[in-house]
Amino acid sequence: MNKVTDNKKKVKHGNLGILVACTAVVGGMVGAAYAAVPLYKLFCQVTGYGGTVSRSEQYSSRVLDKTIKVRFDANVAPGLDWDFKPEQREVEIRIGETAQIAYFAHNNTNRTIRGQATYNVTPQAAGYYFNKVECFCFTETELKPGESLDMPVVFYVDPEIVDSEDTKDFTTLTLSYTFYALDDDKPVAQVNSDKEQKAGKL
Repeated sequence: MNKVTDNKKKVKHGNLGILVACTAVVGGMVGAAYAAVPLYKLFCQVTGYGGTVSRSEQYSSRVLDKTIKVRFDANVAPGLDWDFKPEQREVEIRIGETAQIAYFAHNNTNRTIRGQATYNVTPQAAGYYFNKVECFCFTETELKPGESLDMPVVFYVDPEIVDSEDTKDFTTLTLSYTFYALDDDKPVAQVNSDKEQKAGKL
């Protein structure tokens, strides 16, 4: 009888140990998932992986005779009622030459909205060599009702792009932005609608 009791206790302790181990593994995986987001973001910024553009604190010190064409693309995420477009569709510049272009944004709503632009370059392998010195995407953008804004971008293509076997033959790059709304508040009409629905339930 004592042996049976001892066996039951061992099984119980064994199951408890497995439960603790599983919980630890799951907790570790959740922690790793949260850590992976900023780490992946940092990895992309450092390597240019996924077409992520590099941010530069200085201008290029070398300009090549070879030129490259840069096209500009603009997108607005669902839920953001803005007009957003490049003021020119493309430029042709010398590699290493600093250029400035601008994007235009207009708030079509009757309320102030904050937005943030994400960006990338295609072909993706060129992202590492595309350097921005100034860009509206570095900070949030706030537009009042009906307000318009010209937003500059200062950039250059690193001359080292011609030294890589993967990128040396690139003749055209595309810089693409997507604007997302940062506001958590619902429009006034929606808020009032929600209040009315709640009042009807009471």
